[in-house]
Amino acid sequence: MNLRVEQPCPQCGGSITLSMNDRLLSCAYCKVKSFLLSSSGPFRFALPNRAKEQHKLLHAPYLRFKGNVFSVTDSGVSHRVLDTTQDGCGLPGLPASLGVRPQAMPLARVHSGTGGLYLPFSGQLREIFEKATKLHNLAEGRSKDEPVYHQAYIGETLSFIYLPLLPKNDVLFDAVLGEPLRGSAASAKGVPFQPTWQTKFKAALCPRCGGNLDGEGDCLVPICTNCNIAWQIGKEYLERTDCKVVPGGSHSPALHLPFWRITAALPALGIASFADFAERTNQPFVVRPEWRSQPMQFWIPAFKLRPEIFLRTAKQITISQRQFGAERDLRLKTTANPYPVTLPLSEARQSLKVVLAASAASGRNIFSKLPSAEADVTAAELIYLPFDDQHIDWAQSHTGMVIGKSILQFGRKL
Repeated sequence: MNLRVEQPCPQCGGSITLSMNDRLLSCAYCKVKSFLLSSSGPFRFALPNRAKEQHKLLHAPYLRFKGNVFSVTDSGVSHRVLDTTQDGCGLPGLPASLGVRPQAMPLARVHSGTGGLYLPFSGQLREIFEKATKLHNLAEGRSKDEPVYHQAYIGETLSFIYLPLLPKNDVLFDAVLGEPLRGSAASAKGVPFQPTWQTKFKAALCPRCGGNLDGEGDCLVPICTNCNIAWQIGKEYLERTDCKVVPGGSHSPALHLPFWRITAALPALGIASFADFAERTNQPFVVRPEWRSQPMQFWIPAFKLRPEIFLRTAKQITISQRQFGAERDLRLKTTANPYPVTLPLSEARQSLKVVLAASAASGRNIFSKLPSAEADVTAAELIYLPFDDQHIDWAQSHTGMVIGKSILQFGRKL
């Protein structure tokens, strides 16, 4: 479910419609590009309403969670896509969910001029995640007594969607449908819009040279067209990201896909080098002596995929990393078709233990130790790998691993 958002251009005020996942705003009127930044956590949106007295509105928060849930149990690694919207204030009489309304109508970004008061969010994120976990376990048919050694939420999107309410004579009305609700207006106490909620806009210019930062709306790591430096979109500013590319060999690849290469050790499992990883996960190849001095590196897709494809890709690339040659600095003019980064580094780091579990030929010596196995991350880089065009698939130039073109396109909607 990819929701639409109506956003005025911060430069000229022109109306722009974009996806909820978009972080790069491009105005068709003034041609100015800006980044959307939120220093106070999730972005906040509101359903449109027809109330004439906007200052009397009460906005009830609903927390939207969308992402992939991974669980590691004795049965192996299971996964599921979850997309849920839950009541976040617990006010009696409110609907438990917003239903299909966020899909049927464009949302508006909440700002200081929206008007009205806001009911406080009274839920806990941990409770939301636990509920999502229970739904995931029930869908998998898992016994309540089966231990879950590790749970990870990867590619998650958290946001607040407000339902506008209009109090009249101690009765609350749904300001979208105009229908009365069972709740009493007397128990609804709101607070004014908080300045920390205000979405910030930053010009899409390179902090180093002032050149243009190009990218598609959902791109999280744009690259400067002038100095070839990659910048990751943070909460308050752009962060420089080390970025390199692996050459395609004797031919020119048709596509370059980005991967987060994360150097990490797991002392509790005795994994510090690639050789340790190969031995602990019982890989079907002979460990070479030089791998003893090669730090363990996890290769995580820096783009969204369906959970089973995401896990398979991360596993295959991580195991096959020995086949890659030396990388070089990224140059946009000589790097064919670099794919946009849509999965941030913070999400990729959460997947390390899941990828480790999926890579194990036998989980008996791995799964039960995951709860106490903390990853000691020492470095992270963005690496573009070459892929060749094979009709309906993209094939990695060194390993032959394939990703369907339709699967890659579907990942942009997750």
